Amino acid sequence: MSDEHNDHPAHDCAPKTPVDTSRRRFLGGAAVLGVGATLSACGNTSEAPSPPVARPLTPQELDKALREQVKTVVVIYAENRSFNNLFADFPGVEKPLSALTAKDFQQRDRDGSVLPALPPSWGGVLQVGPQTVDGVTYPSEVQFQQNLPNAPFALKGPQGEDLPLSLVTRDLWHVFYQNQMQINGGKNDGFVAWGDSGGLVMGHYAQSRYSLRLWDVAKEFVLCDNFFQGAFGGSFLNHQYLISATAPFYPNAAQSVAKAQIATLQSDDPSGTRLKPLDTSPASAMTGPPQFGPSALTPDGYGVNTLAPPYWPTWIRDPQNPDYSKPDLPNVLVPQTHEHIGDKLSKKNIDWAWYAGAWQATLEQFKDSGGIPKIPNFQYHHQPFNYFKQQGPQNPAERARRLRDGGLGDESSTNRFFADAQAGKLPAVSFYKPQGNLNMHAGYADVASGDRHIARALKVLQESPQWKNMVVVVTVDENGGWWDHVAPPQGDRWGPGSRVPALVVSPFARKGTVDHTVYDTASILRLITRVFQLETLDGLKQRDDAMIARGQKPMGDLSNALQFSL
Repeated sequence: MSDEHNDHPAHDCAPKTPVDTSRRRFLGGAAVLGVGATLSACGNTSEAPSPPVARPLTPQELDKALREQVKTVVVIYAENRSFNNLFADFPGVEKPLSALTAKDFQQRDRDGSVLPALPPSWGGVLQVGPQTVDGVTYPSEVQFQQNLPNAPFALKGPQGEDLPLSLVTRDLWHVFYQNQMQINGGKNDGFVAWGDSGGLVMGHYAQSRYSLRLWDVAKEFVLCDNFFQGAFGGSFLNHQYLISATAPFYPNAAQSVAKAQIATLQSDDPSGTRLKPLDTSPASAMTGPPQFGPSALTPDGYGVNTLAPPYWPTWIRDPQNPDYSKPDLPNVLVPQTHEHIGDKLSKKNIDWAWYAGAWQATLEQFKDSGGIPKIPNFQYHHQPFNYFKQQGPQNPAERARRLRDGGLGDESSTNRFFADAQAGKLPAVSFYKPQGNLNMHAGYADVASGDRHIARALKVLQESPQWKNMVVVVTVDENGGWWDHVAPPQGDRWGPGSRVPALVVSPFARKGTVDHTVYDTASILRLITRVFQLETLDGLKQRDDAMIARGQKPMGDLSNALQFSL
């Protein structure tokens, strides 16, 4: 893995196209110096007064600006897209896809040899269908592009047209151990070998610049092009990491009902990174997906792949105690008690909440059900606070205050998050998880619907009475299994994993810039911690200490994407 992201100083001018914030010398925030000073690189030849020179804020000045000017932090958490999948050649990115050579993208087989070509997209491009878009019908379980070379490719339909963003493609593996095997120490050459979708992992959307609303948002505000998912793998662990910067724990897992969920590794080291394939696993990526046994728990008891919450809504509820999961199930996590960011905020009496789309609708629709809600609107593992004892049903007031219903759809009459934003009633720290069919997750959601919904959410926030003191971070939980070529920095045991898109939208944003600072999901927690002067979570210390011990810079806190006037 790599931590080589160089800063290059340059003069600053008002940008007309996205520019590189790492090339600016005043990344810590802008303050005003002498009125008569000029910015010669801006080419100001008029007789009008010259603009003032900006200088870096000292860390103390930046702390003061963040504390006094930022009152609301909003996190919009979508699903499962790599940076390349949506923003591969966004103008101003540090390492565009178009600049790569074969050594930067060629995928290797399971024996380490270079693949002669990409294997088929196992199961086809669409697992649900047929789907009709703009008069074209797309069948399911069909591979639209044949004989693809060993290289990234633009997703196309059966007639060679750009694959529409409004199609629901098949899902791809996005799991803890496989993600590490795909990254392969930073080479990113194992995505095909250790995925379940063949060559599809190398696909990206070619028409994002024309069809993606978030592309235009990125041009107006800040796109972070070295932002990595905080933890390896999938949604479960990355949602946990977003709020606590660590993995959940299952005590005495090897002696519990959950022992069948413990991963079998290639080594005897419980912190090992490689799963042992089953004996029936195909030797080559050209002949089929790899096969593995269960891997929800590490050998030393950490939850790394999907486990259900101990409280309803969950997989199977306890018929005798319907607010809880059915006891003694191997795929249910025990209640968690370690500190999360909400605990740190509560200690300072700072209000916070997680708005989950379709939360209340799910509770009402399945109030008499004993089984998991089989709908795409709410996913039980997308509400990470529902795993914690402090926010459990035994604390009903706390639960109601923090685990809020995000509502449904795009209208404030039905969407509770939108309604609170319009009324200026958002808590100081607000997480928003769109309902399933609007979160961009491959397999049950399309990109276009989530893109439209998030763009609307941002407009609602910009019209909110709280906007003038707001910072919004838009990102995804993880890469969804889609390939990316930028090596994540080496962090700690849990990550970071693959690169994902992230946007910073705010009146304080360095508008029209691409920020090359190295971030991960927990950079959001670092920003919240700094703005509200919180105690630092142990997980943040762990990753920072691990990186510092190797001579690396710790992850940034997103302040490089912001600028302030004193």
